[in-house]
This record gives sequence, C-alpha cells and structure tokens, in this order.
Amino acid sequence: MADNKPNLLIIPGDGIGPEVIRETSRVIEWFETNRKVTFHITHGQLGVAAYHDVGAMTPDNTLDKARKADAILFGAIGGDGYEDIPIEVRREDGLLALRKKLGLFANIRPAVAFDELLDASSLKPEVVRGVDLIIVRELSSGIYFGEPRGIEDLGNGIQRGFNTMQYTTPEIQRVARLSFELARGRRNQLCSIEKSNVLETSKLWRAEVRKLHQAEYSDVDFKELIVDAGAMELIRNPKQFDVIVTGNMFGDILSDAAAMLTGSLGMLPSASLSEEDESGRRNAFYEPVHGAAPDIAGNDIANPLAAILSFAMSLRHSFDAEAEAELLESAVRNAVAGGNRTADIKGDATQTISTTQMTDAVIDSLNRLAA
Repeated sequence: MADNKPNLLIIPGDGIGPEVIRETSRVIEWFETNRKVTFHITHGQLGVAAYHDVGAMTPDNTLDKARKADAILFGAIGGDGYEDIPIEVRREDGLLALRKKLGLFANIRPAVAFDELLDASSLKPEVVRGVDLIIVRELSSGIYFGEPRGIEDLGNGIQRGFNTMQYTTPEIQRVARLSFELARGRRNQLCSIEKSNVLETSKLWRAEVRKLHQAEYSDVDFKELIVDAGAMELIRNPKQFDVIVTGNMFGDILSDAAAMLTGSLGMLPSASLSEEDESGRRNAFYEPVHGAAPDIAGNDIANPLAAILSFAMSLRHSFDAEAEAELLESAVRNAVAGGNRTADIKGDATQTISTTQMTDAVIDSLNRLAA
C-alpha cells in the first residue's frame, strides 16, 4: 500500500474471542495514538459464527485477507454450536485447515510466572517463582493431519477408530531449527521432547533433532526427554526449561499444562509462524491459548491479558517493534502488580475486576510508563 503501513487482520472468532479482541483493539489504538505504531487494519470471520452466517468456518474472503496480512490477531474458535458442525467440516474448513493453508508450522507458546501471581498457581510458590519458558509446538503435521484416519465398522456392533502419526525429515528440521534459534536468543538451552522409546515417528524426531544440534547448534545446551518424563519434570522443576520443542499432539497437551505454572490459561499468548519467503516475511497468526470458554462469554469477566500479550508477540515477531513489545509486557506486569485480578487469576485476592477494567489497568500502566 502507498502508506506502507503493515497489514493487520483482526478476527474475533467465537465465545469470549470478541470480548478479548475488543479489549486488545483498545491497546492497539493506544499504540497508534501514542507510539505512532500504525497499521492498515482489516477484519474477518472464522469459526462457528462464520459457519452459521455464510456456510463456511473460514470464508474465502477471510482466507484472502489472511494471505495478504503481515499478521493476524485471532480471538478463539468453538463454543456453542461447534459440536453440531460435522467433524469433516471442522477439520477441513476450520482453524487446523487455516494453519495448514498458511504454512503455520511452528506454534510459540511462552509461559512466564509473574511473582505477583504466584498465589494463583496450583503449585508451590518456590516451584513456580522465576519460571520463564517457551514451548515450540510443531503445528502442521503429526497425528492431527496424518492419513489415513477414520472410524470403520468391523461388524457385530464393533467399530475401530484410527489415526496416523507421521513426520518427515524437513518437517522436523524446520521446527527444530527455529527452536534452536529461539534458544540462542534466550538462555541458550533447548529440550526436545518425544516418545522415541515407543513411536517410530519419535525415533526419527530424536535422530533428526540430534543431528541438527551436532551439525549446526553445538553451542546450544541440548537435552532430550521422553514425553511422560517431560510432563513430570514440567511440574516438578519447571525452572530447568528454557525452550522446549515437541510434536503437535505433545505440544498441545504440555503447553496447556504449562498454563498452570502461570496461574491460568488466560495468561498465555501464542504465535504461529510459517517459513520465511524470499523477502524474509512470514505468515503469522497470534492468538490467546485459552479457547472460546462459552460458559463465561458475554459476561465481561474473561481475562484479556493473553490476547493483549499475543499482540505484544506480534510487535516483536512481525512488526520489528521490540521496544514496544517490551513496553506492553511491562504494562501488563505492572497492572497485575497493582492488584488487578480477573476471576481466573484471583488467587488470594478478595475482589476481581471485569475484562474492561483489566484493560483499563493496562492502559493506565502504559500511560504511566510512557509519561
């Protein structure tokens, strides 16, 4: 475009998605007004509401906008009516399909335990204090995409369900390489988690990640864990981890477990990235980890911080605005330090505030930091 503004596509989605995206849009407006970080913003549909409106979970115009966007900010998918949509439609026209079409192979999920929220975690404060890790989940292959899959009738009232877990060498190498690079920019530690004592896909995963470490990243402190041991260690001693790389299904499970280190899924942002094109640009999709939470949708009680922190990740990974990302992350931390709690992170607090009020606190913190 002539104004050279980056393209930001905003998709509210379902459940609490519209609420947390509404609040994040207020933060975006603050940056446009006060930091001159401006965007060409478009809007799109994705999810159950889109399916009922136009007969597609991902309408063609949303996909077109997504392919042109420098970053996509998404709320949530699911909730009321999701289970009524045929599973084939959900798989072939929903969020999994969009990730595949955009080549989003790496899902980056930070888990940072704020000292001010130690009382919100179900774990002992001495276990959680100081946790700062990233789980990199391979996002476009593995058992969620493998073929063949299905449910077949074996006769006599017996059925068999089956799925295929599969990985290729390039799929493993690209997510491992991105993870090694992330580790180099942090504490220089990477842990690869798989199930190589049982699964052939994991045997290949272990061999390829180990080979890449030896060939290109021998400077990175590297270790390997079987997923059941990795899950135990994530709860027993989470501070040992810096960056974790793992497959699609294992990453899905482990990153939700990691949410309890921070106190709530409402605190976890994420970024999903494609490979770089010739110009160095990536497709990028930013979303809170928490999901649609239809039971609380429309009540102005959802935690907007994961969505707001997802925007901070977009500033860092898509818009080359590290200083602004750090400013926003500091504002979130200060808002929480000031005693502001939504219901999911209540902890020992006696009162909670609304979705809107939490965003008010973040914007107040931004104003104070920018003064």
